[in-house]
Amino acid sequence: MASRVHPRQLAFTLPHAESLTRDNFLEGPANASALALVDAWPEWPNRTMLLVGPEGSGKSHLAAIWADAAGARATSAHALTAVNVPAELATGALVVEDLRAAAFDERALFHLLNLAREDEAYILITAREPPSMFEIELRDLRSRLRAVPVVSVLPPDDQLIRALIVKFCADRQLAVDEQVVGYLATRVERSYAAMRQAVELLDTEGLRLGRPVNRALAAELLGQGLHKS
Repeated sequence: MASRVHPRQLAFTLPHAESLTRDNFLEGPANASALALVDAWPEWPNRTMLLVGPEGSGKSHLAAIWADAAGARATSAHALTAVNVPAELATGALVVEDLRAAAFDERALFHLLNLAREDEAYILITAREPPSMFEIELRDLRSRLRAVPVVSVLPPDDQLIRALIVKFCADRQLAVDEQVVGYLATRVERSYAAMRQAVELLDTEGLRLGRPVNRALAAELLGQGLHKS
């Protein structure tokens, strides 16, 4: 008799709404300076500021909070062109997201900084590392970026790690108990991105396998390569 083949449950990747309001932002020593910068606007030390931090550290959330307060538009650094600079600055405030080395138009960014200075507009630039580490061909742009004040988001502490796990689970409407939170907090790489990835994996694999997201499932998945480095 042929063995019965059980159908495999499919996990569909659906968008998960993440609240980017001020009330939903997780505060801690690691992001205190960055949050203080956002809250201090418009009393900034410079009309253009740089917000630097690792992947997943909440830079976009902070930028969204500031954009809401300042009426700022938002664009990604790689999408910025010299032609659209005036339109981007139309409200007098702009978020430039994810500035990366060799992944942006140097002349467009230089034009943006010059026009913002002339118009007395505000700019908040986010990046994973300070632009002082970039190789920039335009000498004037290199000098201008190095003069922009930098505020950093630091790696998360223990308390923030646990709070992030709870938040990432809540964003995905995933109910977990303290055992799961404690297990992830002590066994996953201590970074914002790794914590988000771990929760995403738990959610998708739990759905695919038709299993509850508990400590046992977390232990199995951690054994497949999510060990803390």
